[in-house]
Amino acid sequence: MGAFPVLLDLGARAVCSLENMCSSDQVVDWNSSSDPARKVVVITSRLLSDAHRYILRCLSTHQGVRCCTIFTSISELAHSAYPDSPLGPDAFREYESLLVQDYEEFAKKCVTKTKQQEYSNLKEDMNLNSEEGWSQLTFIEGDNPHLDASPTGRDFYKDNIVEGTEDVGQKLLVSVHHFPMILCPLSPRVFVLPSEGSMAEACLSVEHADAFSPGLPPLSTGSSFDGDDTPPGATLTANFLYHLAAKMDLKMEIYSLGDLSNTVGKMLTDMSSLYDVGRRRRSAGLLLIDRTLDLLTPCCHGDSLVDRMFSSLPRREKTKYYTHIRGSDSKPNNGPSSLQRASLDVHIPLVKILNDEDYQTYNFQLSESVEAFLCGWDSSNSDSQIVDLINLRNKIHNSEPLYSKLEHLNGSFVSTDNFRGTPYLEAILDRRTKDGSILVKKWLQEAIRRENLTVNVKSRPGFVTKQELQAMIKALAKSQSSLLRNKGIIQLAAATLVALDESNSSRWDAFMSAEKILSVSAGGDTSQNLASQIEDLINKSAFVKSLGQKKGKTEASKALLSFQDALLLMVTGYILAGENFPTSGPDGPFSWQEEQLLKDSVVDAILENPGVTKLKFLDGLVEELESNVNRINSEENKEVSPNQPDKDDFDDDQWGEWGDEDANDDEDSGKKDSYGNMQLKLELRDRVENLFKFLHQLSSLKRKNKPLRDGTFASESNFGGDPYASKGLLYKLLMKVMNKTDVPALEYHSSTVGRLFKSGFGRFGLGQAKPNLGDQNVIMVFIVGGINGLEVREAQEALSDSGRPDVELILGGTTLVTPDDMLDLLMGNSSYIR
Repeated sequence: MGAFPVLLDLGARAVCSLENMCSSDQVVDWNSSSDPARKVVVITSRLLSDAHRYILRCLSTHQGVRCCTIFTSISELAHSAYPDSPLGPDAFREYESLLVQDYEEFAKKCVTKTKQQEYSNLKEDMNLNSEEGWSQLTFIEGDNPHLDASPTGRDFYKDNIVEGTEDVGQKLLVSVHHFPMILCPLSPRVFVLPSEGSMAEACLSVEHADAFSPGLPPLSTGSSFDGDDTPPGATLTANFLYHLAAKMDLKMEIYSLGDLSNTVGKMLTDMSSLYDVGRRRRSAGLLLIDRTLDLLTPCCHGDSLVDRMFSSLPRREKTKYYTHIRGSDSKPNNGPSSLQRASLDVHIPLVKILNDEDYQTYNFQLSESVEAFLCGWDSSNSDSQIVDLINLRNKIHNSEPLYSKLEHLNGSFVSTDNFRGTPYLEAILDRRTKDGSILVKKWLQEAIRRENLTVNVKSRPGFVTKQELQAMIKALAKSQSSLLRNKGIIQLAAATLVALDESNSSRWDAFMSAEKILSVSAGGDTSQNLASQIEDLINKSAFVKSLGQKKGKTEASKALLSFQDALLLMVTGYILAGENFPTSGPDGPFSWQEEQLLKDSVVDAILENPGVTKLKFLDGLVEELESNVNRINSEENKEVSPNQPDKDDFDDDQWGEWGDEDANDDEDSGKKDSYGNMQLKLELRDRVENLFKFLHQLSSLKRKNKPLRDGTFASESNFGGDPYASKGLLYKLLMKVMNKTDVPALEYHSSTVGRLFKSGFGRFGLGQAKPNLGDQNVIMVFIVGGINGLEVREAQEALSDSGRPDVELILGGTTLVTPDDMLDLLMGNSSYIR
């Protein structure tokens, strides 16, 4: 949202998403000009091979374009090193020629089309776009025959895009440039990578015993990655950080914690050159951390308003990208070397917050605008165009209001809006839920005073209610001018309102309460209490669901934790058990009897809740489970005749009479059902057995992760007060760094100057002492695998508690992870669980 006016100031005539562009973009002209557009600029965070089909379609749709400039955040070196990229070391020049060749071949096929065919194709394509948009680009592999038959996709474009202009034979000029600054800044000092970019979706670990998900680094056992074993995500991350530091004019002293971070640090060190030595750059420290060193923090529901927002708001649906270029197969790029991250593009339901009746005027204003446009329509135009507009006017009048279809106000939280120079999101990133919501309320009150508006709502200092937030949002959004002036705070307040809604806040609070109980139980002398608490959570989730199904009431269980929520809590419980009961062996932290009870509870819960399709260990078994529960429910719902006497359990009459064929048929059918039921349960128990083997791996995080073995980051539990008084790994590590305490597990990668002393001048006694990260005034922390809002707040607390206001701290991560994202990475479609 902040970049849109900047692009217009630079001369952009239309701005759109490359994946969702359409031929109608030709008529959009923000900077009015009578000349047709001849240039197009593509800015992408994906590999050129992934974006190729969309770039070619854009050029083919807008055939008046003669110059195409492409900016990609992935360097030539990274393109050549990425295993799924067909481009070589000279990637940019290769792609320029390939794009020109594909476009010219398409243009040759189009030039033979007649004007009548061109007009027919244009109308057909416009109709297709108005009804379906470009959703056909996101189909599943195999849905379109052209993709399977053509490695370059030219046949696909020939049949599906607007064809033919007068100057299609002219030469197309293509230039590709490296633009490394494509990132998602949550604030001026906190950033993540674009969720749908190749860097964020690149694989961070291959499937093996010490890996949980392609979206997480493997366990840090002390082994190094060499050559082909290096995950592509490590290569892209190293390239990004190197070029980011160069753009920020920083000379990095690199430190790492974890095996994958160590590999990224080595790559960064190798990428340094003597050219970097001669430049006068500001010195800074770069700290790389593996996400798998602390899986507990992102799985827990901490006291963070930003985390609540991202967990409560719906996200935009993902787009499947296809590697579609010469020399590569047509396949979706979500195989072993990539994964699907949750989009950071949230949908804020502003219309629902403002209520539909408040926006009745939208429908009226739009219809009146169409009528005014018809009155001023040039009579020299064709009658068909006027008829089309009249039909549009009638459709608006007769159909349901247009405002009712505006389900969401799309947008990220990245905005240039601020309050007295303080960016909105930066201010609430460091605050807890209550403090952050109070701050949003104060900003709304200030905006109300600035607009000279009156809001009739009771307000108590130090408290925030949904009613007062909603009333102030409605007041500010009542007029278009006020809405535009205050769009930043309105958007943030609407997101806060959704996060504080009872349906969302009650679930989050239930998680916090359950996690506190598990944390307290883990502090006991034995594991029995913790195991019983986990079992109780699973049983309650299954019981509430089944009770709601039998009574035909599903609303009663909406605010309670589901079975999937109970599984996430079980992950938390096993990690806590591994940390607090270090004597647990490879068979898990609990005794055989305790774990058997847990397994039985999980099996029973799955039989009661067969619709948990997002759990990967149940792949291929969900349909059978659903049919089984449907059969059981149908049997239970059979009506019994009121005149039929009740039968005792041991009454011989209920077994039927000898020679009764119907009874024998029923008996045979019952035996078959019983046999099938037994097979299903045996298969389910095998799947659950594999699930618990996976949980045993999670409980061994402290034992298997080499940097955690010496107890440097042992948790200081405080179960009497705040449930999160026991801070995460990032807080403890930063406290030690700021206090200049030695961290034995922290790996230092010598800078270019250090390597020069080691190789040359070191022979003459000019050695260089190992620098301390705490001596740096600028420290950039990057968590490989993702970061969450709670860690951002704890990092700022560490900076404040250490008494180092002179340190400038920059936080980054592969993506922003919520607890639901962690469940998907550990047990969902993005996991390695079997």
